[in-house]
Amino acid sequence: MTPPPWEVADVIRMAGTRFLDSLTRAQRKVLNAIARCRTAAMGGHRDQCVDCGYQEIKFHSCRNRHCPKCQVNAREKWLRKRRQELLPVGYFHTVFSVPHQLIPLMWQNKKLLFSLLFQATGSTLLEVAADPKRLGAEIGFLCILHTWGQTLNRHPHIHCVVPGGGLSLDHTRWTSSHPRFFLPVKVLSSVFRDKFLDGLKQAHRTNELRFYGDCENLSDSQAFAAFIDELSKKDWVVYAKPPFGGAEHVLQYLARYTHRVAISNHRIVSVDKSHVTFLWKDYAHNNQQRPMTLTCEKFLLQFLQHTLPKGLPRIRYFGWLANRRRGQLLPLCRTLLHQDPNPPEIPDEPQVAHCPHCHGQMCIIEQLTAAQILQATYRMEYAFNTS
Repeated sequence: MTPPPWEVADVIRMAGTRFLDSLTRAQRKVLNAIARCRTAAMGGHRDQCVDCGYQEIKFHSCRNRHCPKCQVNAREKWLRKRRQELLPVGYFHTVFSVPHQLIPLMWQNKKLLFSLLFQATGSTLLEVAADPKRLGAEIGFLCILHTWGQTLNRHPHIHCVVPGGGLSLDHTRWTSSHPRFFLPVKVLSSVFRDKFLDGLKQAHRTNELRFYGDCENLSDSQAFAAFIDELSKKDWVVYAKPPFGGAEHVLQYLARYTHRVAISNHRIVSVDKSHVTFLWKDYAHNNQQRPMTLTCEKFLLQFLQHTLPKGLPRIRYFGWLANRRRGQLLPLCRTLLHQDPNPPEIPDEPQVAHCPHCHGQMCIIEQLTAAQILQATYRMEYAFNTS
């Protein structure tokens, strides 16, 4: 893939140290990592071609989970594990989101309420699927948290990837869903709303919520009760996308959605000393791509809205895909679907770099610190200028 002409790192450098000094320590840590990623400041290693002897220095990645450049390797490793868990059934894609009135409170209590969003989503799908009037089965699925919209606005929602069926409640057979329909979204919406609001009320009773600014009045019990009552009268948005065409389509979807950050570098069109222009997809008008221009500071503040609290996972597993149950129940699912219950593991594919001159294999011959890289660069420039 052709490297993008501009990166989020360029915007950070344009904003300057004065802007960075105005941020919290956690925000500075994220932006500093992105700005330093794959530069001499991160250190690196020297590669040498085994055939022609050509050498080059490569810089290390920051590995921050919010960095647009650091997600590819993590995604590929994660996908290899998920490929082994796919079953020979259809898969469905369901999205859960919350009313916009909740968004300010969620951003003041990110760790607590994003976790509640996961819990309410997972328990809703498990409960409705287990209902004998619906599927009557125990399902297993994964959930992915996204917090952004196309214009970097706040839009918290959960994407769920669900196999079309599950284990019968006595674990003796596989129960298949209809190939074009999984669970009724109106029922899911109602149950999801009730579960989330129950959790919200519990958090208020135990004084776990924090209220600032526009939300400060919600610390009053009566105001909070009126807020909950207003939310309970709304239809919460849960929608089902068309089912996937097969296992490979599931993997293609997961490759796009799992390790994404709020904006990719390829969407950035231009950057100057004061402004950044990026493309966004207008879903209301046939997914047309439109440009948006923001000041560098505004762009970075919008980007920073979507950094997650330390220790909060973006991907979670439920039902028989939950970490504590997967080892026992996933082989049972395979057996009931006439698959090998314990397929061989897919080995990690070694990443081989090739020489730009003779296409031979490049091997690491030396690890370098940031200081060593600067010294090596100086020596190379000096040799070039005096030759």
